[in-house]
Amino acid sequence: MAAVAPLTPASTETAKVYAIDKTHSDVSFRVRHLVTKVRGRFADFDAEIRVVPGNPQDSSVRFTVRTASVDTDLPDRDQHLRSADFFDAEKYPEITFASSRIQPIGRDRYDVTGLLTLRGVTREMTLPVTFLGFVADPWGNEKAGFETEVVLDRKDFGMIWNAALDNGGVVLGDKVTVSIALEAVKQKEAAAA
Repeated sequence: MAAVAPLTPASTETAKVYAIDKTHSDVSFRVRHLVTKVRGRFADFDAEIRVVPGNPQDSSVRFTVRTASVDTDLPDRDQHLRSADFFDAEKYPEITFASSRIQPIGRDRYDVTGLLTLRGVTREMTLPVTFLGFVADPWGNEKAGFETEVVLDRKDFGMIWNAALDNGGVVLGDKVTVSIALEAVKQKEAAAA
């Protein structure tokens, strides 16, 4: 059985740098459509995660999602999502999040605050992140796992398209639940920032 180490062992001056293993990671969302929830995902994303053991406040993450990679298993809907009504992928090809502060809030739980930029709108937000541990895979790579889930209001980022229903109400909800599960692989060691 592989050992899982905490994010905050004895302090060290070296940052561990991780990149995303896309084949074992997921960036997905769900939003109300009429009376149920539509689910989608992004196929193209990456991140650089710098972990400073013993000093989470010196750790950081920069995360990028390519908007054109949105996939809801319905090509016509995906094209609409890429249009100016939603992600406007041609004009705004990336969604980015860059951390500015990481605060421990409990065992293996952190508030990660930073700037989220979507459709040219930048807002500060805090993500509740759960650290899933470090582990060595069977091929000698060091892996780390992270999860978060957050609810965004799409109108905050200029996604105002909707359609009215004959009996009142609208087709789409404004609140979008975003779920991110990342398995990351250690790349190199670098001096702490």
